[in-house]
Amino acid sequence: MEENNQLAYHGGAPVRESFLPYGRQFIDEQDIQSIVQVLRSDYLTTGPTIQRLEEELAGYVQAKYTVLFSSGTAALHAACYAAGIENGDEVITTPMTFAASANSVLYNGGTPIFADIDPDTYNISPQAIKSQINDKTKAIMPVDFTGLPCDYDAIRSIADEYGLTVIEDAAHALGAQYKNQPIGSLSDMTIFSFHPVKHMTTGEGGAVATNNLAFYEKLKQFRTHGITKNREQLLDDHGPWYYEMQFLGFNYRMTDLQAALGLSQLNKLDDFIRRRKQIVVTYQESFQHMKTITTPEELTGYESSWHLYVMRLKHQHLYASRRTIFKALQAENIGVNVHYIPVYYHPYYLQLGYRKGICPHAEQLYETIITLPLFPAMSDGDVADVIEAVQKVITYYSKRR
Repeated sequence: MEENNQLAYHGGAPVRESFLPYGRQFIDEQDIQSIVQVLRSDYLTTGPTIQRLEEELAGYVQAKYTVLFSSGTAALHAACYAAGIENGDEVITTPMTFAASANSVLYNGGTPIFADIDPDTYNISPQAIKSQINDKTKAIMPVDFTGLPCDYDAIRSIADEYGLTVIEDAAHALGAQYKNQPIGSLSDMTIFSFHPVKHMTTGEGGAVATNNLAFYEKLKQFRTHGITKNREQLLDDHGPWYYEMQFLGFNYRMTDLQAALGLSQLNKLDDFIRRRKQIVVTYQESFQHMKTITTPEELTGYESSWHLYVMRLKHQHLYASRRTIFKALQAENIGVNVHYIPVYYHPYYLQLGYRKGICPHAEQLYETIITLPLFPAMSDGDVADVIEAVQKVITYYSKRR
């Protein structure tokens, strides 16, 4: 095999001079001025801007209510609390997600139960969900991996059959649609994240969308120490100043500063998603003839909002490991990543008694995937650099016939 010194990994010149991350926020002067306006106002936290963003976000996702939180993780924690997850309860979820999904079940004393994925969509398999249900099961937590919605007709049918709550982790899927219905309008509670790499950002932040009034009231109270000032909910009333802490909640409030940024970002969200889709189309057209990788697919009736673009390596056609290919792409200054390490691989979960081997499709997927850069601020030149680097590295490590 001939030595190819063109690879940056072997000392050659990289495709690009500067490092391109896999994700990054898009902030413009309008965003900055929205925050400045709040700084000059009477409220910095939990003021009128919070209510405005909650109302506009609810309208965008076609839900009756949204409740803002300090992070997507806080939103997940609150949703599990509102669903009544407690000691002895089990929640079925996917291992192909960030640890926060399963952690939120543990925070409430419940037990995460991992169901395997569909090997074609990479989302949780409805059949695998059903196989895990028992008399301890309280909820299902599907995750819209990469922005592609799960099979919600099947999941809703299972939930209704067994009386389960659906807590949808849509941290990747703001702006996605399932059968012409926006994500946020389908499940009992839907969680969004506004971390800087997501579709829109508030710095850190999250939200829960719901059509259930009881959940809505519980979520609002949970984010403020379990305290209410609602006169109809008070058990006593000492006067107009009076409020009650009725359960142990948390300080999970978002600030007005963050909400102002969120409002500005929400106005650009459709443009952000449109740009993501343009980049994906270019990737798909450029990679479709490469026999060494599998590109992600969108099923009929499923409209992804493309938080991530995950390519899958066909190791039978490659003579290098995923680790080597990953390092070679990074050497070309392409900020690839891997999403995700199966949650139960983490030492903490292994200490809890989880074992590798319980979700074979998820584990096989993990061994083969690499995430490519995808964010609205990418220029056409950035996109071209990613394509050139992938083709350069993958071609070099392809088995010659």
